[in-house]
Amino acid sequence: MNVSEYLLNKYNVPVPRYTSYPPANHFSDEFVAENYKELIVKSNQENPELVAFYIHIPFCDQICFYCGCNAIKMRQSHAVDEYVAMIKKEILMVSKNIDKNRKVSQIHYGGGTPNAIEARYLKEINDLLFNEFSLIDHPEVAIECNPALLTYEYMDELFQAGFNRFSFGIQDFDEEVLKDVNRKPSALPVKQLVSYVKEHDSSMAVNLDFIYGLPGQTVDGFSETIKKAIEVRPDRLVTFSYAHVPWMKENQKILDKKGLPSADEKMSMFLAAYDLLKKAGYISIGLDHYALPEDELCVAQSNHQLHRNFQGYCTKRTTGQVYAVGVSGISQLSGGYAQNTKDLKVYLKQISQDVFPIEKGYIVSVEEKLIRMVINELMCNKQVVWAIVAKAFGVSTGFVKQTISYNEDILKGFKDDELVEYAEDMLKITELGTLFIRNIVASFDPKLTSGAKRYSKSL
Repeated sequence: MNVSEYLLNKYNVPVPRYTSYPPANHFSDEFVAENYKELIVKSNQENPELVAFYIHIPFCDQICFYCGCNAIKMRQSHAVDEYVAMIKKEILMVSKNIDKNRKVSQIHYGGGTPNAIEARYLKEINDLLFNEFSLIDHPEVAIECNPALLTYEYMDELFQAGFNRFSFGIQDFDEEVLKDVNRKPSALPVKQLVSYVKEHDSSMAVNLDFIYGLPGQTVDGFSETIKKAIEVRPDRLVTFSYAHVPWMKENQKILDKKGLPSADEKMSMFLAAYDLLKKAGYISIGLDHYALPEDELCVAQSNHQLHRNFQGYCTKRTTGQVYAVGVSGISQLSGGYAQNTKDLKVYLKQISQDVFPIEKGYIVSVEEKLIRMVINELMCNKQVVWAIVAKAFGVSTGFVKQTISYNEDILKGFKDDELVEYAEDMLKITELGTLFIRNIVASFDPKLTSGAKRYSKSL
């Protein structure tokens, strides 16, 4: 795929990533623990009916300079003991307010580095969830892993703990690039690691995650990384655009001194990876994911049944309202969002006192739910049919367009740039438009022009 310098310059502007709507920087600290409890109770009467859990493990063996997550240097074992005990207590606090007729469809561990702690802790948490809730058939029990810390013995323990999806954060196969960003390479050959999972159970799934836009990366070098990934043949593969937000993450300032690739270089890396993966038989999913044709994400996308949350893309079959536990975790419920405190000491103290450790949150209005549906459909399924949105909210298509600040002059600009196709009843994003999908959906976000929020650039 070819992208002109004109388009790169025109659309490389700061816009939200839209993993939620409204984005997290609109959350308010006036939202408190009681508001979250009310949201949980209310969620039992809202859709989706299914339940998803996100468990945040903040500990890391070492902090990568590019990291934008809530991560802390690994603590002594007694600190992990205390944290896991509070995680389990928070699960029980949440569980008391959830209708047990609802089933769990997803459990996702993120961080930090979940596999920085002993696997027995992860099994304890899973066992608690399995005992508290019924599960759907073939639920997704996923964990993000730093392969630098993995052994075959540890993988065996993860199998026993009930995990069936593994995301290995490779980032780059070039060890010099990894050294520059303070990350260790995989302890085991990645191809053998993936084979080990498949030999244990062929139905288990593996993601390989990569980042482009880091110091020392070049188009040729990143292309070699993707070629090696293709040889491994994971079920899914992600190429994340490095989001440089040094005003939020102090550790990222180190990368300014090392030097970052330009927007043109980043786009060339993305396009090179895109072309290589397409030629290798992978299907582009949403913004930055790829999957083999038989993967359920591909099937869901072709049927317009793809969904997205803070943890990435999923199918509507496994979509649940997300209840997050652990420091900094963000719950994504139909009626709003709630983020736990980022302060570990505060988290431990409040959970020990039976208080939800809420730092901030947001109650979503009906109008915002409508905007959220439009944005989600475009980000996930690359099209929106206005009548379907109108029917979901019991309103007219005119009301839908009014709510999202529909502007035909703006859409014409996108169409002239060959990013969208549209008629009165629907809007479709083209293959080229997928590269600028954040810019397109931002045009339907009335909040984007109503405040001085800061975002990473789209490219």
